[in-house]
Amino acid sequence: MAENLIDPVRDERIPRVDDAVQVGEDLQFQERWWKFERVVWIFFLLVLVADALGAFGQGWLARSEDHRPGSGIDVWYDRVERAETSTVLRVQFRPEVVTDGKARLFVSDSVVKSLGAQRVSPQPESSAIGNGGITYTFPVDPVKPGDVQISMQPEAPEVARFTVQVPGREAVTKRVVVMP
Repeated sequence: MAENLIDPVRDERIPRVDDAVQVGEDLQFQERWWKFERVVWIFFLLVLVADALGAFGQGWLARSEDHRPGSGIDVWYDRVERAETSTVLRVQFRPEVVTDGKARLFVSDSVVKSLGAQRVSPQPESSAIGNGGITYTFPVDPVKPGDVQISMQPEAPEVARFTVQVPGREAVTKRVVVMP
C-alpha cells in the first residue's frame, strides 16, 4: 500500500511502499550503462586474450624470426620483451659464412646497452669493439656451423633497435619493444 509521508527535515512528500522509500528509475540511462559495461568487458577480454597470446611479451605473438637470404644468418628474437625479464637472441650461421673454421658476427652496441646482453654462448674466440658494436669470432664446424645465443635482460621500458650482421653481408636490423 503506497502512502505519502512527510519528511520532517525537508517537509517534502516522499513516496513509500511498505515502509521502504520508493525511488524512480531511468531506463534510458540504465540501458546506456549496460551497453558501456559490455564494451568494457569485451575490451578486458581482448586484453586478456592478447596477453595470453604474447602481445605483451613471452608468447607466440612476441616471437619473431628473420631468414634473409643475403645475410648468411638466421635470427630468432622476441619483438616484445619485458623489462628485467630474461630473453634470448639466437643467431644461426649458414655454411657459406664460414672461413677457415671460423664465423664472425657483428652485434650492435644497442644489444649490450639497451637490451642488456649478459652472456654470449658459446664463448667467442675473440671480440673486437668498434663501428658501433662488437664483432665476435667463433670457432665453428664448416659443415654445420651452429648458432650463437645472447642472453639479455633489458632494464627499462623503451623501443630499441638492434643489428646483427656477418661482416661483408647484408645486415639484419630489427626493433624490440620493451614493456614495463
